[in-house]
Amino acid sequence: MKQFNFHEAKNIKEATKMSSKNSTYLSGGQTLIPSLKLRLSSFDDVINVKNIKELQGIKVSGKTVKIGSATKHAEVASSKDVKKAIPSLAHLAGGIGDMQVRNKGTIGGSIANNDPSACYPSACIALDATIHTSDRKIEASKFFKGMFETALKKGELITAVEFQVPEKSCYVKIPNPASRYALVGVYIAQHKKEVICAVTGAQPVVYRCKEIEKELNNNFSPDALNNVVLKSSDLNSDIHASNEYRASLIVSAAQKAVAGCK
Repeated sequence: MKQFNFHEAKNIKEATKMSSKNSTYLSGGQTLIPSLKLRLSSFDDVINVKNIKELQGIKVSGKTVKIGSATKHAEVASSKDVKKAIPSLAHLAGGIGDMQVRNKGTIGGSIANNDPSACYPSACIALDATIHTSDRKIEASKFFKGMFETALKKGELITAVEFQVPEKSCYVKIPNPASRYALVGVYIAQHKKEVICAVTGAQPVVYRCKEIEKELNNNFSPDALNNVVLKSSDLNSDIHASNEYRASLIVSAAQKAVAGCK
């Protein structure tokens, strides 16, 4: 592992001030630490933000659920307020990785990393989330740019994620048995004006499946998707699942999600 300068930030302002041309923020460290150890990445400065109180906690209003970026997956999963407002979000958090990952990993770190098979990006898209940063607010639809790529600028720190409370929602993940990452994950959310279907694990970046949304906006039922056949040419294909198989998984997972919406 390459040597670096380790900084402990006391607040958001101090953290951003410590940022340099070749720095990164450390929260749960579930991706950063392994990548440093394996020399897949290197930085001159590592800034620890996990103990900043401003980045922690969950606030629920009548219309939104706002979660601090340093809040752990296990905290989201066990939150009574989240379970009441958006039960699908608590369910999603409870299915991330294993117990160790859920008790160390944070929502902000997951979103900033933007792994193509991560669960939280689908929640951000389906629940029309707003990403709060040290500089601005970013709509989820404009945040996830590509594989491990986001709209974040150098030194910009995610401070919170604010989700819209839907009328109904459900997340269904088909996990890799070993890693627990999603071969395919489908998040269905029924809002007053529209139904959103967000898919993770199937392309290099999370996306909305317009074909499924069209059918569900006309008829919100599992049977509405019986005749949906998705194109597979632009889907991921690897040793775990072919693109054709992923196409079929998306539809079946969407049907299960619609049936499980509450």
